[in-house]
Amino acid sequence: MTHALVRHTRDLDTLDSLIARQEGLLVSRMSRSFELRESARETLAGGVASSWQDSVPGAIWIEYGRAQRIRDVDGNDYVDMHGGFGVGLAGHAHPAVVEALTGRARLGTHFGQPTEDLIAVSRLLRERFGLPVWRFGNSGTEATMDAVHLMRVATGRKKIIKVEGSYHGHHDSVQVSTYSADGDIGPDDAPRSVAFGPAYPSEVVELTLVVPFGDLDAVRRVLEAHQGQVAGMIIEPIMMNIGMITADEGYHAELKALLHSHGAYLTYDEVKTGLAVAPGGATELYGVTPDIVCLAKALGGGVPCGAIGATAELMELVADNTYQQVGTFNGNPLTMAAVRAVLTEVLTPAAYAHLDAMRAHMADGVTELMSRYEIPGYVASAGAKGSVIFADRLRNYRDFLRYADQWGHAHWLYQINGGIFLPPWGKTEQFTLSVQHTMEDARRFVANFETLCAAVRGESR
Repeated sequence: MTHALVRHTRDLDTLDSLIARQEGLLVSRMSRSFELRESARETLAGGVASSWQDSVPGAIWIEYGRAQRIRDVDGNDYVDMHGGFGVGLAGHAHPAVVEALTGRARLGTHFGQPTEDLIAVSRLLRERFGLPVWRFGNSGTEATMDAVHLMRVATGRKKIIKVEGSYHGHHDSVQVSTYSADGDIGPDDAPRSVAFGPAYPSEVVELTLVVPFGDLDAVRRVLEAHQGQVAGMIIEPIMMNIGMITADEGYHAELKALLHSHGAYLTYDEVKTGLAVAPGGATELYGVTPDIVCLAKALGGGVPCGAIGATAELMELVADNTYQQVGTFNGNPLTMAAVRAVLTEVLTPAAYAHLDAMRAHMADGVTELMSRYEIPGYVASAGAKGSVIFADRLRNYRDFLRYADQWGHAHWLYQINGGIFLPPWGKTEQFTLSVQHTMEDARRFVANFETLCAAVRGESR
């Protein structure tokens, strides 16, 4: 057995012991959360509002949030870097968002008719993302669903391409090869399309073709094997639901050219990256404008939201009702008021400079600690987002499957027990900073990480 393998095995044994101890500490502070969960089971399926909330050791019920902090129902206070799975760039109860919502609420909250904020918001998004025409919805799932529909209508083709392991919402066309680790998932360079679960019909699954992230040759092979049948490809330009993976330089420009050469469209799912990694999202970061971009999460400042922007040619299909993009709450006045405040008063150039400084401190600090304590991995980060990757290499979903879960779960436990609230799914998720966080919060994140490192190496701090 090699020295590296011995170290790896010893680390995992140590992590198992540390996890048991840290879970015990967390559970001891969750009595009211557990009580509410049990009380909710009778009328709330599973005792939670979403399956993503059902994490080990149990859902933490929240009482309130202010600025960058939240308090749970047991009275525990945390610095919130969970950010509602990426929603929280504005933080909690940001004065500009509160003022926009209360002011709008006094004038009426829903009409099923357009209000003037729609014009201002669509113009602001055009400036940030470079796509001229927009429509609105209420979630990331709705945005990506509209994008898939629009690509199909524009081409008259049924098939789409997606990346293995990517999550684009819970509609049929994209719940394919999402966290699919069991059964026949095919070879590394030619993944098999696998339904996420029994809810998704095999007839739809067969229309979604799967490729590894960052592999242009795989996309080329799929396009050639299904010549004239592919409507387009949907992709997170930075893959974010298995940690955080950036593409090689030039990948996105070449991908767009390749798809266009086959008469297919390119959709960016910027539900997580949009506004978060740069003012104009990954579209700005990489300098490649897709045919369609999907936004949600951070856009609404905490209010349910969704948006798609596209080329004038594609959006003409919406304008002339060839594709009817509809929804009772589309362009809801409360949402549009919040979005306008976020784009004009919250996510300013000064705010992005502040986010960059905090994120850089966290990434640099953790990187130095990983080197000093010989912890495997690195930090991937951009803008307000980042993830500690506890593996030497993470290029795609198959790499994600091959490295141990314990590191990510232990990191989450040490952060939450140290007063930093992160998303509870360990190695799958990222931190989200808000404009209301401080450098002290960033230093606390790094200090908690050192506590984990020292514990793994048997040192006290």
